[in-house]
Amino acid sequence: MRTPNTPHISGRWLRIGSATTATAALLLAGLGIATQADAATPTPHKVSARTVAAQVAKAHVQYESACDATPKKGYAACNALRVTGGTTAYMEKQAALKGVTPKTIKPDASSATPTGYGPTDLQSAYGLTSAASSNGSGETVAIVDAYDDPNAAADLATYRSYYGLSACTVASGCFKKVSQTGSTSSLPTADSGWAGEISLDLDMVSAIAPNANILLVEADSSSMEDLGTAVNEAVKLGAKFVSNSYGGDEESSDSTYDSSYFNHPGVAITVSAGDSAYGAEYPAASKYVTSVGGTKLSTSSNSRGWTESVWKTSSTEGTGSGCSSYDAKPSWQTDTGCTKRMISDVSAVADPATGVSVYDSYGSDGTGWNTYGGTSASSPIIASVYALAGTPGSSDYPAQYPYNAAGTSALNDVTSGNNGTCSTSYYCTAGTGYDGPTGWGTPEGLDAFTG
Repeated sequence: MRTPNTPHISGRWLRIGSATTATAALLLAGLGIATQADAATPTPHKVSARTVAAQVAKAHVQYESACDATPKKGYAACNALRVTGGTTAYMEKQAALKGVTPKTIKPDASSATPTGYGPTDLQSAYGLTSAASSNGSGETVAIVDAYDDPNAAADLATYRSYYGLSACTVASGCFKKVSQTGSTSSLPTADSGWAGEISLDLDMVSAIAPNANILLVEADSSSMEDLGTAVNEAVKLGAKFVSNSYGGDEESSDSTYDSSYFNHPGVAITVSAGDSAYGAEYPAASKYVTSVGGTKLSTSSNSRGWTESVWKTSSTEGTGSGCSSYDAKPSWQTDTGCTKRMISDVSAVADPATGVSVYDSYGSDGTGWNTYGGTSASSPIIASVYALAGTPGSSDYPAQYPYNAAGTSALNDVTSGNNGTCSTSYYCTAGTGYDGPTGWGTPEGLDAFTG
């Protein structure tokens, strides 16, 4: 059960929306079919690229915020969106390959098999197939979330087993769950919504960096102080990569949080840009972190096999971006339209309609296989790419690394779409080079994430 009256940042509420995804053309060779032990992998059906494209274009889902509660100033909401109905792009693709009518997701119904993108899809989309296989051993990716997920280890095992990934267990030392003070026994109160967020984060680390160790640090609450304390604990325990899939309204006190919780040179700290469309959030606005925006990820007939645009479902649902009201601009950020910190730096998939597969079995939201979207997916993906790229320099702020690679083939430049209306175009509209919703783009291998 969710913890009653769990407070969250003002402006967060239960959201139910719809999203669509379409591609101009699809070839069977570019569909990124999973090669893991995946019972859902279809036997290819002879069908034209035009027919496949038309079917994938029908993807349409309903979803809800995973962490909905009574808003309260000084608290954060997670940026996870759980698909509750409709048909995802992955489901449309599988149906096209089989030559059958796609199934639909029913609200709160358990799916026997995944309905979202899996590890092979994501590794293919971001040029990480080889690196995911050979890199990441000895690195630790930390996940910071609020409240406890009692089934975290078991659900992680189910996800990894299904996709043929190596086991990552407490017994082997690969997976560790602690409180914000480092305790393995005295853990926070359990919460169903945040458990879904936790499952999403753990599964994305597994998908991108399956050889890495995973440290889950659970904050006592979703207050900025507790979450920040959990970040410090993750770094104290040796993590060089820390993902934060939460955020809230900016406040004048953010600079204090910056110095207290996020100023960790030599550590790649990633933060979701938010799911409420155009507008800046904290801690994505911190000058010490890599702020991660969200895209719609679709299969394509191009040489990459994928295409991306800015994720936007409506005027209030889409990736966050914008010019911070309070946080100072880091020296490595050189856009001229914003005198303070600009969000985002880079991006990854976030649209629920093109969402990712997650296994979660705890509480009212724990219905087994689910599809999730939101920039909560983007942040752990990018943290894991940093982990594949190797330990950052001890005095580095790794948020600078993508800027060193700006304009190169190490990043997929996202040039279409917007997340709202703004007076300065690049704050909310994608274009060639840097823009707020997608930063410098999405990963194409590791070169943009190493010093």
